[in-house]
Amino acid sequence: MIKINFLVLVFSILGFMSCQKDSKVKVFYLAHNSSQTHPVHKGVLVFQDALKKKSKGKLLIKIFPDSQLGSEREVLELLQIGSVAITKVSAATLSNFVPEYSVLGIPYLFRDDNHKFRVLEGETGKSILEKGSKFWLRGLCYYDAGNRSFYTKTKPIRTPEDLKGLKIRVMNNQMAINMVNALGGSATPMAYGELYTAIQQGVVDGAENNAPSFVSSNHYEVTKYYTLDQHSAVPDVILISTKYWEKLSDLEKQWVQEAANESAQAQKKYWQESVTASMKVAKESGVEVILPEKSLFADQSKSVLETFEKEYPKMATLVHKIKAE
Repeated sequence: MIKINFLVLVFSILGFMSCQKDSKVKVFYLAHNSSQTHPVHKGVLVFQDALKKKSKGKLLIKIFPDSQLGSEREVLELLQIGSVAITKVSAATLSNFVPEYSVLGIPYLFRDDNHKFRVLEGETGKSILEKGSKFWLRGLCYYDAGNRSFYTKTKPIRTPEDLKGLKIRVMNNQMAINMVNALGGSATPMAYGELYTAIQQGVVDGAENNAPSFVSSNHYEVTKYYTLDQHSAVPDVILISTKYWEKLSDLEKQWVQEAANESAQAQKKYWQESVTASMKVAKESGVEVILPEKSLFADQSKSVLETFEKEYPKMATLVHKIKAE
């Protein structure tokens, strides 16, 4: 059951309808779970501004950050029924709705950032974005979410062997669970909001995430080690409900898509700035940053891809296409 402030939702819907009726101005409600200092929020601000300029004020975006309208999964469900127009979610969360996105969580799928952006911004990435339309979730663009790495409280991770016996918090996503287990750890799905206390109290030994999230969540306060194994590069996705998209004219669709693309390029720059700043904070706070031999982790996690291809043979072609690009 969706846990959400019912009045907020009702006023959101009424606000959209009244704007259309009275002034022919369309207002899209965009919900995301990041803070207002996060690169994601800075990116959607660019989206908001660019769309307003392109449409000369005919298409506007109202932003609800900080999970005001619910968790990622809850907001995706709101998009499907047309109660919210646009959102930003992790491709990992989205894979529970649109199977093709699960491919993007395969460990060491991308060789480097250049390869990642070439795939995501090319025809392969666009084809994945379009797959969600049959589930009422049309992808507009990808936002950079960096590389996910391990951080731990009491024991440094230098090789996969060091993960043995450690409880590592992961997203409630099968790919992430399989990856940690393959590396020898004990994958422990848990709500992100519970993680700080869980690490502090020893319920889990650590977690895995990108640098900006590691710092913005204050998890660097309760951990001592950050191992940059960069096991996955799961992107974020900007989505629009097809219930809104299909009501737009061709010109309005063009405005929305162009504004989204501009925001994606700006967000990449914001992300890199945030990574630099976050790593500085982590190091100055006393966190030991470890640069391991990544090939050890890549080799140990190959079984995740092998299992995935056996379970989803139709996806194997997509995986091979990405690796060949």
